[in-house]
Amino acid sequence: MSSAPSPSFSQDLRTGHQLVQLPSGTTLECDVAPPPAPWVETTDVSQSVQAKLAVFLHPWSWLGGCMGDPVLNLLVAPLHRLRYHVIRYNSRGVGKSSGWASLTGSREAQDLRELVQWAIDRLQSVESVVIVGYSYGSLIASLHPLLPHPRVSHIIISYPLSVRHWLTAFHGGTYTAAVTALVRDDRAHVLALYGDHDDFTNPEAYEGWTRSLSEATAEGVLKIVKVEGADHFWRESGARVKLVETIETWLS
Repeated sequence: MSSAPSPSFSQDLRTGHQLVQLPSGTTLECDVAPPPAPWVETTDVSQSVQAKLAVFLHPWSWLGGCMGDPVLNLLVAPLHRLRYHVIRYNSRGVGKSSGWASLTGSREAQDLRELVQWAIDRLQSVESVVIVGYSYGSLIASLHPLLPHPRVSHIIISYPLSVRHWLTAFHGGTYTAAVTALVRDDRAHVLALYGDHDDFTNPEAYEGWTRSLSEATAEGVLKIVKVEGADHFWRESGARVKLVETIETWLS
C-alpha cells in the first residue's frame, strides 16, 4: 500500500530543466530544483507550510557565463539543506534563452524581476526569497528590489568592482546607486563576499568600497566577509569551504 503524499509547496511549479516564458516575451532556460524529500517536518497537510526560494545569477555571458557555473553549482546543496527551492537560469542570449545580452544590464534586471515573480506565483506561501549573484550576476542581483512580501535577501559574491564600468557600458553609477540604496533600507538583508586574491579587483579597492557601504548601511542590514586565499573563481578548496559555511550560517 502506498503512503500518503507529502505536503508540497510546489504543486504549480514544475521542476527540472525547462523554458520559462516571461510576460515581456523573453524565454529563459531554467533549472528548477526543489529540496530533496523529506523537506517538511510535518505530515499534517492541513497545516500551513511556507516555502523558500533561491534564484542564482551567473557571470557575464560574453565571457562564457552560464547557469552551469561551478561556483553556483557548489551552492545548490547548501541551499537545499536549508530547504530552498533553487532556480538557476541562463540569462538572455545564453543557451536556449531568447533575446540578446544588453550592454547596461537593464533588460537582465527586468528578466530577473519577472522570473522571481513567476516562481512566487507558482509556489505556495513563499516566506523568503534570496537572490544569489556571482561576479557579473551580482551586479544584476543588486538591482532586484525589496518586496512588501516575501522578504528578499541578497548574496553578492565577487562583485566585479574594478571592471564594472566596461561590464555595464560605463553605467557603473547606476549600480553604485542601487547597492547604496539597498543597504540604506532597514528591510534589506545583504551578504557580500569577496576574496583577497581576486583576479580583477585588488583588496584595497574592495576595502574602500566596503567601507563606503558600511558607512551608508542601516543597522543590521549588511554583512561583509573577506575570504583569505580566495580568487575571483574560488578555485582554492579552503576558500570554497569558507564560502559555503558563511552562506549557510548567514541564512540559518
